[in-house]
Amino acid sequence: MDNAIRTTVADDGTVTVTVLGEVDFSRSDEVAQSIRDALIDWSATVVRVDLRDASFIDSTGLGALIEGYRDVTERGGQFMVVNPTESFRRVLEVTGLSDFFGLISSSPAGTADETQPERTSATGA
Repeated sequence: MDNAIRTTVADDGTVTVTVLGEVDFSRSDEVAQSIRDALIDWSATVVRVDLRDASFIDSTGLGALIEGYRDVTERGGQFMVVNPTESFRRVLEVTGLSDFFGLISSSPAGTADETQPERTSATGA
């Protein structure tokens, strides 16, 4: 799988940063910068980081997500992590970051339904 980051903007101004491949020491700065770019380039008030196609995350990757959360919320925006794999979900739960990030998952049946996300109790904002 290619290591890439895609950024898309929805009609409502929500920016989704989709991470493909690994989120590790060699890419953490790129992930954090992509989140900052969403704020600068599109004045995003809602930033979603989609981890559906991410294959690995380490502590520096988690640090990039925390940095992104801080950047977005300091500007009054909302930051969410969406579609984590089951292993990512466990990492975020064990570290206490799932509530912090207002974790959104795909639909309970296991099929992604981004129009009707299932949210945890935290808002991430």
